[in-house]
Amino acid sequence: MSDFVKKWYVVKAIGGQENKVKAYLDNEIVRLNLADYIETVLVPTEKVIQIRNGKKYNKERVYFPGYVMIQANLSGEIPHIIKSIPGVIGMLGDEKGGDPVPLRKTEINRMLGKVDELAIANENVMIPFIVGETVKVIDGAFNGFDGTVEKINEEKRKLEVMVKIFGRKTPLELSYMQVEKI
Repeated sequence: MSDFVKKWYVVKAIGGQENKVKAYLDNEIVRLNLADYIETVLVPTEKVIQIRNGKKYNKERVYFPGYVMIQANLSGEIPHIIKSIPGVIGMLGDEKGGDPVPLRKTEINRMLGKVDELAIANENVMIPFIVGETVKVIDGAFNGFDGTVEKINEEKRKLEVMVKIFGRKTPLELSYMQVEKI
């Protein structure tokens, strides 16, 4: 049975519930023995590092919010089963209520290439500081001092902070983790 032609389709999901929809789909594939019809369920994500209160947080962000990609053969009851999953709005098609339209080969390659690229790409760091902002040093020899961000070095992930020590302005090179916003 696995010699059916499987194409990539887009399932529209309620925003923020893409992973739940994927989990429901995976459970239904096992429960109803649909492995011959639905091969892959994919929620493209990217890793992002956020810095809050001087701490790094790794976060996965959905790359195509509101969409889940599936590789399937939509014959018989399969489209109805997919649409009946909680959180599924419908499937991407030409017209409302019409048949789902498979993705073109170029779209699939771009999507899968983007997923691979995001998996191996350097983690994006959101820089929570801006030049001219007042920060407090929370780590190191100058712990407790307040200063102003003069420069941001994204490659080294460092800030140049101007701190007043004994009445004189002194530049310090500090990592993002050594300072917090006031």
